[in-house]
Amino acid sequence: MRISDLVSQRILELLNSQNGTAEICRNELAQDIGCVPSQINYVLTSRFTPEHGYIIESRRGGGGYVKITRVQIDKSSALMHLINSVGYSLDYPTARAILGNLLEQGIVSRDFALAATAALSDKCYRGLSPSDRDALRAVIMKEMLITVL
Repeated sequence: MRISDLVSQRILELLNSQNGTAEICRNELAQDIGCVPSQINYVLTSRFTPEHGYIIESRRGGGGYVKITRVQIDKSSALMHLINSVGYSLDYPTARAILGNLLEQGIVSRDFALAATAALSDKCYRGLSPSDRDALRAVIMKEMLITVL
């Protein structure tokens, strides 16, 4: 198992055991796992993002304490927030992260998530420039989310 997977797994265990909120010290967690604190930062910035359903609050000093909160909101609020936050451009990895989070929280069905992932794939937009591809993907994602409301 990779270090980033171990870090992610440990943070998820803490979140699950503490009702969706965990406060960690980067240095202590890094020492427990056997990695450098920058690896903790990498996992936090890549796997515990708002798109994945988490809020990170960081406090400098004292070893770098971080508070991680799993966002718990109702279906309509979550979807409206996502529709408003997608903006005018959406890349495929971010779209997949959003759909994975919606599926994990039970906001969309597995069938919807699979169909949306396929419809938002780069393969569907091969003939378009990357900027046009991301712009079209954003519009389609918003329209698909509106149908779930």
